[in-house]
Amino acid sequence: MADLSQLQAKLGITFRELSWLELALTHSSYINENPGIAPASNERLEFLGDAVLGVVISESLYQAFPEADEGELTRLRSALVRRETLAEIAREIDLGEYLLLGIGEEAGGGSNKIANLAGSFESLIAAIYLDRGIDTARKFILKLFGPEMYEQAHEGAGTDYKSKLQELMQAERQITPGYRLVSAVGPDHAKQFTVEVNIGNLTLGRGIGTSKKAAEMDAAREALENLSK
Repeated sequence: MADLSQLQAKLGITFRELSWLELALTHSSYINENPGIAPASNERLEFLGDAVLGVVISESLYQAFPEADEGELTRLRSALVRRETLAEIAREIDLGEYLLLGIGEEAGGGSNKIANLAGSFESLIAAIYLDRGIDTARKFILKLFGPEMYEQAHEGAGTDYKSKLQELMQAERQITPGYRLVSAVGPDHAKQFTVEVNIGNLTLGRGIGTSKKAAEMDAAREALENLSK
């Protein structure tokens, strides 16, 4: 297995029992091709990590968004813990580089597969939980999910605004509002988008966000506010 000191530095966590981290990175394909070399795959850890992640994210959403109802909280949690999101976070910490895969799985691009990355990330959470406890696991999760959590919340709220605006325009004017990208400034990792929502040549609102979708939603929100005045 690769030297895990660099990975621990990226995680900001030094394991007391390195075997937990090693287990979190061991894919079932490696066990199948190398019986007896490693004790088990990370599948049981993945099960536990999914539960720990769900509790931490649910608790954080509950506290952060006191006005959200059960349906909204459930939708936000689902968006955050879906496999694509977990895989994206796993890529940010280069988790795929450290996975123990079978030869066939490795040759098939297994280190970059969404299922493998998401599963190994959940396993990593479980390993941190078992080695360092719930407080360390919580801090680790929220450190990585913080920006994504609030972006998802903003986009979630915006989805309702866009739907409401479209329904209002269809009912009153039988027309669908259009969105125009005004600007996109900043580096790729911190770009800021500005979008206008229009009906013909009339601008109803302008929004800003860290993604084009979020900016559109913010524009729809402002449009609804302007129309209600």
